[in-house]
Amino acid sequence: MRRAAIVSLLFLTFCASRGPTQGPAVPGQGAIQIQIAPNPILATRVGGETYDFPFEVVIRETGGRPVTINRVSADVRALGGIRVGSESYDATKIASLGYSTTVAPYGELRYRFNPRRSVGDDRLFGSVSAEIRVEGRDDQGIAATAGTTVTVRRG
Repeated sequence: MRRAAIVSLLFLTFCASRGPTQGPAVPGQGAIQIQIAPNPILATRVGGETYDFPFEVVIRETGGRPVTINRVSADVRALGGIRVGSESYDATKIASLGYSTTVAPYGELRYRFNPRRSVGDDRLFGSVSAEIRVEGRDDQGIAATAGTTVTVRRG
């Protein structure tokens, strides 16, 4: 009996530590998960108040169907949630950067971005985060979206 209780406790601990999954978990539908690298995003000063913010969005298809990516967007917030910037890349813009907009079943895409922005006050780096969202549709037209929030620090 004691062994069963320990096994149950370990199982519950494992399930609780996995964290939320992104995208739908419906069999037969396309689903995506995203990862941002590096996390946190490291801002690199290129001169004066100008910084580069290089990062990569890794998109994985987890539902077993091809997914077409329609949009990648980022909302940047500071000081308790005040929106200080945003960026959005639609499928046409993503393709113009040389990236595929279709992720194969159980496949992976990697998009590298390096926006350059002016930061007037370095103290903002103590409280900056970016919400990254990827929107797509599978080959049946069913939405497949995922999002995550990452911090942004001065590198």
